[in-house]
Amino acid sequence: MALTPTTVIARDSLFRGLTGDIHERIAALALRRVYEPGAIIFMRGDPGDSLCGVVSGRVRISVSRPAGKEVFLNIMAPGDTFGEIALLDGEPRTATAIAIVRTELFIIPRKQFAPLLMSEPRLASHLIQLLCRRVRWTAQLMEDSALLTVAARVAKRLLSLARLHGRETAAGTKLHISQEELAQFLGVSRQIVNQYLQGWKAKGWILSGRGNVTIANVPALERVARESQ
Repeated sequence: MALTPTTVIARDSLFRGLTGDIHERIAALALRRVYEPGAIIFMRGDPGDSLCGVVSGRVRISVSRPAGKEVFLNIMAPGDTFGEIALLDGEPRTATAIAIVRTELFIIPRKQFAPLLMSEPRLASHLIQLLCRRVRWTAQLMEDSALLTVAARVAKRLLSLARLHGRETAAGTKLHISQEELAQFLGVSRQIVNQYLQGWKAKGWILSGRGNVTIANVPALERVARESQ
């Protein structure tokens, strides 16, 4: 069954926990748009004028370093929303969003959302709490970069992506991601990622194929993810 804006809004962490009437009022503002594979949804620095929700397809969120190297931040799948920072503050986009496959989004314009936010205290309180959680999450990423080994960071990111986007199979949790994409997520070279994945594959902790990784031994990777520098 196809997802509706109301369904996506109700499931997403940005609005989860709010009452159905607020979900309906937000969904009523939504516009639908379709993007072909490789299409740019928005670029870093573009005007922050909307929230996007994935109805179908997948979206890559990334930033570029000064030298031009792209660093992946996340992959958004059906049911996910992105662009919430711009929705709330109206400042330029902090990252770039590109459709990985043919993707249908719903768009909630900030111009229409702002009056609803001003008139609904429950929504405002909910978003304040969410933003506090996002600040804590960002602080955790900085701590991981400073304190964890590279192996621990690779394992932790694999486990996190598998929880969010993985599919359960007889062999374990299968995640559609390439070594290059995983390396860009972490800001390290593909060769380093390959080194760890091959080692874990030899131990039977993971299975890997072209563009995918299956986690067969979660406890083993969780032990690696706790390794400090």
